Amino acid sequence: MEIPSAIRHVFSFFPLHTFPPIKPLSGNHPDVPTLWIQPPRSESSRLSTDVECLKWQAYLALRGLSKIAVRCDISPEGAMGGRLPNLHLANGQLLPAQLIPTWADETLDEQERPLEGYKDQAALDESRAWVSLLEGDVHAALLTAQPSPSYFMSLVTFPQAPFRPLESIVLPTPPPLSGLTSLIRPYGTRVDPKNIESKYREAISAIADRLGTDKWFLGSTEPTPLDALIFAYLHSVLHTANHIVRIEVTRRVNLVAWELRVRGLVSTAFTRP
Repeated sequence: MEIPSAIRHVFSFFPLHTFPPIKPLSGNHPDVPTLWIQPPRSESSRLSTDVECLKWQAYLALRGLSKIAVRCDISPEGAMGGRLPNLHLANGQLLPAQLIPTWADETLDEQERPLEGYKDQAALDESRAWVSLLEGDVHAALLTAQPSPSYFMSLVTFPQAPFRPLESIVLPTPPPLSGLTSLIRPYGTRVDPKNIESKYREAISAIADRLGTDKWFLGSTEPTPLDALIFAYLHSVLHTANHIVRIEVTRRVNLVAWELRVRGLVSTAFTRP
């Protein structure tokens, strides 16, 4: 179909230019499996400051995997699904976090682990309650312990929203700031810090009592996914600037000693370029 001359004349003012495709800066694949994480606290550290990334670092290390490199220059926006961590394999494949356990199973070539390392089915069932406690009450305390950005920084930066917002963790669900009967459309949340702090204290006390003098949680003879999760939260709490949150762990000797021992195991499993 021929384009009318009048329309062709208009299009002549907006010529279509095509350019060759932009080649990637580097097409090289890593020599070893490389975990993309949020940056550590210092150049000498290999442990991420982000509890979500640290969970997977601990998971890989406690599964017995080692010589895994870490990369800290990828922003979450550049990761799969907009979330870190990602695992970059030597064959060029990039895995999101939820596929890391499958890769670990294939790499270790282990037989099926129906109990995931727990001593019995009862311990496996109990572990789910501890996971809920950690990702609920303890995670909520960590979120509230994070310092708020200054007014100037809030104007010039665009902070990334947390993977799990505080209002989705706290139970019961907090009411909106505007009130339920307000004529203004509901916005924000009215969170009770004292309630979060109280539940956090109870959670840390329960974790310390359950660990006792055992080598691994729930009396397991080998590390489990729960141990990886607990380490990630204990390590993050011990390095937070919030004194109220940190002291609940530092006052319990068994938790501090356990975190220190596991930290050594996790750190040695990773390398930095």
